[in-house]
Formats: sequence, C-alpha cells, structure tokens
Amino acid sequence: MARVALVTGGTRGIGSAISKALKAAGYTVAASYAGNDAAAEAFKKDTGIPVYKWDVASFDACAAGVKKVEADIGPVDVLINNAGITKDGAFHKMTVDQWNAVINTNLGSLFNMTRQVIEGMRARKFGRVINISSINGQKGQFGQVNYSAAKAGDIGFTKALALENAKGGITVNVICPGYINTEMVQAVPKEVLEKSILPQIPTNRLGEPEEIARAVVFLAADEAGAITGSTLSINGGQYMV
Repeated sequence: MARVALVTGGTRGIGSAISKALKAAGYTVAASYAGNDAAAEAFKKDTGIPVYKWDVASFDACAAGVKKVEADIGPVDVLINNAGITKDGAFHKMTVDQWNAVINTNLGSLFNMTRQVIEGMRARKFGRVINISSINGQKGQFGQVNYSAAKAGDIGFTKALALENAKGGITVNVICPGYINTEMVQAVPKEVLEKSILPQIPTNRLGEPEEIARAVVFLAADEAGAITGSTLSINGGQYMV
C-alpha cells in the first residue's frame, strides 16, 4: 500500500511541485491550503490530488484537518511542512500583528501540524517530517526579522525533533531554498532581479520548484533512513554552510 504524504501549502509554488513529485513517486498525496480557493480547485482538477482547507496557524484547525485527511486516505507517513507567509517591514516599524502572523504561520505551524501525526508515526515505527525553511533563516534578511526568526526556528525544531525520534524509524530534516522561480519571485521587477538578485547567485539563475521537490522525494524515501537532523541548502551557491 502506498505511503500517505501530506503537504501544507501544497497547491501553489514550491508546495505544488512537491505534491506532484510525491504523487509521481507513488505516494498517496493530500495537499492543504489556506485561502486561494480558485488555485486549489485548479490544482485538484489538474492533478487529481485531494485538497483540504485550513489555517496551519491554528492548532485546532490542524487537528481537525489531519483527522479528515487520515479518515479519507489513511495515516500520514510523510509530512511536508511547507506553508508560509511574509509580512515584511523594517523591525522598528513592524507591528505586533506582522510579527505574530509570520511566527504563528511559519514556525508555530510546525508544532501544530507535526503534533497531530508524531504519535502515529512513533506507534508505526516509521515517519518522515520534512520542513521547508529558507536561506533567510540561515543568513538573515533586511526587512524580514519576523520571517528570518521563524525560519531559523524551523531549523532548530528540526534538529531537536530528529534527536527525539531517531531510534523510532522517524527522520526529521529541513530544506532551505534560496531564490526559487515561483509567482512571488516572478513579481519582482525584471531590473531588480537582473541587477540585484542574480549577481548574488553563483549559478546565475533562480532555482526551480521541481529542484526542491526532488530533494523532498529523496528525503521522504524509505531508503533515506540514515539522514536525519540535516539541513539541505538549495540556493545556487548564494550562501554556503
């Protein structure tokens, strides 16, 4: 029987690529999303992957959502914590709402989601948790104190949870993408992209969502059981650690 994978933020951008790649690799996939109904329905129609709507910043919503997914397609073996938002602004002008929204969605969601599935993984002696952080959680970024703090927290979360569950057949890893060719980056003015962003990237190009997805499929595999607590940087050489 195919393993079940759940991808948060799984209907657009990097999440969409991950959902499609996992399905192509033989997983039974569910994708959650927060707000864009039209995009989710188009994704569902295009891929045949079931979609579920809830706010990953809410523990109760995550509990209800995961319960519905597991009732529909089975216990979650592979969890991809991909959902994230930005509320950028210089820290001295940042509001408490900007801070809380980003921390709760980009970091709090890892607790909210993983807590729903970790006991089942432990009972079955198998699990894969893959968190999508960011290059900006590694190096920081002007105007993103909230985002960088949350994404750095994702890395710490990964390492500690990996230690706790290593003996139980559960791996926990984190991927840190750099600039990826998604809708968000495509919205950057061409002049800014060519003069300010690409010169920082040694490969002189954006990454593709499919490149992140291939890494997820690799880490999710049964055969990847010796890889845990690892941080995989996919950024074209922009930041090397």
